[in-house]
Amino acid sequence: MDARIVDRMNQCVKPNDTLYFLGDFCMGSVEKVAAYRKRLNCNKIHFIEGNHDKMTRKLQSAFASWNSLSEIHVGKQGIVLCHYAMRVWLHHGRGTWQLYGHSHGNLPDDPLLLSMDVGVDSHDFLPWHFEEVKKIMEVKAIAKGHSLAAGVNSTSIRYD
Repeated sequence: MDARIVDRMNQCVKPNDTLYFLGDFCMGSVEKVAAYRKRLNCNKIHFIEGNHDKMTRKLQSAFASWNSLSEIHVGKQGIVLCHYAMRVWLHHGRGTWQLYGHSHGNLPDDPLLLSMDVGVDSHDFLPWHFEEVKKIMEVKAIAKGHSLAAGVNSTSIRYD
């Protein structure tokens, strides 16, 4: 599985690309983690710590950044990155997305929540590209807008 992930990652992510890795990088010794990192072509990997990153934590300098949670912008799109799924996050009501891993595709998706499991294990071991995520989030945003327009979750709106 590790070899397949590295091969698929290197097919899609080029040396000058930016990759956000949302935790659980590699199981094993520090040496195994270092060898795994060297096999990835991407020079700029921002790391969001997962629950299986005890050894990876010892090699934080191999990554462009290291955080438990990160807020980024791609163009004007705000994104909160965390290893874990959240029900609410900073600016969630203003269109900010939340991307996570950890659940291996086993967490039911909420079609009205702008969050998404971006783990490679539920994406044919391919990393997600921003444009792929954007297409899914556009559908969710439309669904959310339609639900709000239809009066769902309108407990704070008064009609006279």
